[in-house]
Amino acid sequence: MSLAVPAHRARAAVRFAVRRSWIGWMFILPFVVLFAVFYLGPLLVGIGMSFTDMRSTDVADPLAVDVVGVDNYLRLMNDGAMRRAAVNTVVFVVTALPLTIGLGLAAAVLLNSGIARLPAAFFRLGYYLPNITSIIGIAVAWKFLLEPEAGLVNRLLELVGIQGPNWLQSESTALPSIIVMTAWRSFGFNMVVLLAALQTIPKELYEAAEVDGAGRWARFRSVTVPALRPVLLFCTVYSSVGFMQFLEEPLVMTRGGPLNSTLSASLAIFNQFGVGNYGYAGAASTVLFTVIVALAVLQLRLGRRR
Repeated sequence: MSLAVPAHRARAAVRFAVRRSWIGWMFILPFVVLFAVFYLGPLLVGIGMSFTDMRSTDVADPLAVDVVGVDNYLRLMNDGAMRRAAVNTVVFVVTALPLTIGLGLAAAVLLNSGIARLPAAFFRLGYYLPNITSIIGIAVAWKFLLEPEAGLVNRLLELVGIQGPNWLQSESTALPSIIVMTAWRSFGFNMVVLLAALQTIPKELYEAAEVDGAGRWARFRSVTVPALRPVLLFCTVYSSVGFMQFLEEPLVMTRGGPLNSTLSASLAIFNQFGVGNYGYAGAASTVLFTVIVALAVLQLRLGRRR
């Protein structure tokens, strides 16, 4: 018996597949266009600019731009301000990332345990609200809170006999102040994601662990954490990518000072664009982009392996 498909049915199947493919492409076309125009296009332009000496004065006459090869990248290695910005960015990510993930996980576990069952919605909204509030407004508010003379933080410290420092004008406290503000603002997102994941863990796993004699901490370590590993990986990668690009906080609160102690990589690039060094800024942007991609790939590989 022949199993060959009739020619007209084969042609109909091909037409249906093509039509379904075109429908799919029509749905994703707006995203593809926006991605190409606002993300991929500027990225490629920035990479191209990094190999030139382009300045703001060359915009009107692009033919005056000279190709300088890797000179901009070599200049980055000898730029003290850029090196300081890179160190500050690493310190910021290494410190703020575990703080943000830890606060988000702690808040999610407390809300999921029923400790705040009646006002749970209020706490979820309150913790998440800073994440969707304008970061400029939050930075300005925290700048007033940390004022050395009239700020609320130092006023509260005075009540217990402690003389508060000049938080944003001291090299030792400026970056930690920004880290604390960023962790407070950002942990609400991780809390919401982790809380949703916690609510999907079967209660039977906790009951079985309790029957086996596992205490609260043992249940958290043996049941909760393994079940949350994929979500913790997502939160880690997402937060790392955002923290590597932190810009608005030091721009509004400290302008990168004092003495570049809060200068971030993104702020240093922003400053170079501001003074018209487009080629140099393009090289710094390309390096930052490469580091972010490499960090994300490394985290994903290590997380999936575990």
